[in-house]
Amino acid sequence: MQRRVLILGAAGRDFHDFNMVYRDDVETRVVAFTASQIPGIAGRRYPAELAGLRYPDGIPIENEADLERICRERGVEEVVFAYSDVTHAHVMHLASRALAVGAGFRLLGPQETMLRARVPVIAVTAVRTGCGKSAIARWLGSLLRERGLKTALLRHPMPYGDLRRQRVQRYAVPADLDLAACTLEEREEYEPHLAAGNLVFAGVDYAAILSAAEAEAQIIVWDGGNNDFPFVRPDLHIVVIDALRPDQIDTHHPGETVARMADIAVINKVDSADPASVERARAKFGAVNPGASIVMAKSPVRLENAPSLGGKRVIIVEDGPTITHGGMASGAGLVAAHAAGAEVVDPWPTAAPLLREALRQYPHIGPVLPALGYNEAQRDALRASLEASPAEFVISATPIDLARLLPVSKPILRARYEFAEASEPGLRGLVEEFLTRRERQSAS
Repeated sequence: MQRRVLILGAAGRDFHDFNMVYRDDVETRVVAFTASQIPGIAGRRYPAELAGLRYPDGIPIENEADLERICRERGVEEVVFAYSDVTHAHVMHLASRALAVGAGFRLLGPQETMLRARVPVIAVTAVRTGCGKSAIARWLGSLLRERGLKTALLRHPMPYGDLRRQRVQRYAVPADLDLAACTLEEREEYEPHLAAGNLVFAGVDYAAILSAAEAEAQIIVWDGGNNDFPFVRPDLHIVVIDALRPDQIDTHHPGETVARMADIAVINKVDSADPASVERARAKFGAVNPGASIVMAKSPVRLENAPSLGGKRVIIVEDGPTITHGGMASGAGLVAAHAAGAEVVDPWPTAAPLLREALRQYPHIGPVLPALGYNEAQRDALRASLEASPAEFVISATPIDLARLLPVSKPILRARYEFAEASEPGLRGLVEEFLTRRERQSAS
């Protein structure tokens, strides 16, 4: 008798957990995945080429809303939760739904799901989406290359296209993103790394991805997605905390997990937060993980090649995940607009219907548009919304070159933000100390 399992996911952690724990387990039958957060995932299949010989027809991906029906119709005995950046209450509501139809409920942990690398690994994670971890991962890649270390960035999965083709993805130059037909969401993560000179690996099968990265690198940086814990066991674990959201260190899953696991906490955006919030973040993290080191960081925002915007009308496009499921009302774009003295035009009265759906789903969003672009329809909706606005300029705080991918008649100004130290010895000092210690261990 095989235990029948349903995996709740969002096209990322769910596939990895299956590959690590269930693909070759003859005592388990995964009857389906479900999809949440990411549009267009439900209705597809996890292909047989990735699912293995035990699943010649692949595995269906269904809608999470049908959890109870799937459990009843397919005799599910265990429901496995496998996605991130949701409240603890959200996880337990799903657990209650599973228990109510007679199934068990399970979270797979790091011991079962982390791969072991043959080279050192530094992981960068965060307690919430939008804390600024990717800027720190980019900075870290540059620091390691300065020391003469061949470095590979492993990015948390974003397999929104053909899963067969996305089994192992390697990005070295921007043209690689065009060849892979990356979505705006994928480009937001990959494009800045490539601009910084980082070699990026991602995809679906992280055992194969890790092997490919190890063949080219002396050290690996794990750039986490959302607030998930790493897929590869880190030798140094850095967690990023948003000083603007000090009370969310232990409120979301698995953000609290990474806060408790980390060796170093970076309290970021201290240049934007009031001192009381910074101190609250320090105290909250210290209570959760008293053994970790704490450093402070700034995330200064600058407008690139911008004319004077005093009194000019602007429409703002922010990083999508940060202001959707990340829970922020706005981001760096609004900060830049206010600093420039611009008049911010409310984008929602002229937003295309497809984008207004995002506002209905995430009513906390302020006077900004999320850079949604999981498919061509969403990209067309974003383009139409920008054209319909009475604004004179577009301020884009998404990490991608929006002007190249989404041509509109209005000038698009990029709001850039990078990591900057705000304490001593700072993150550089702690990373250098780690690297020196590793070098001494290797020499002995």
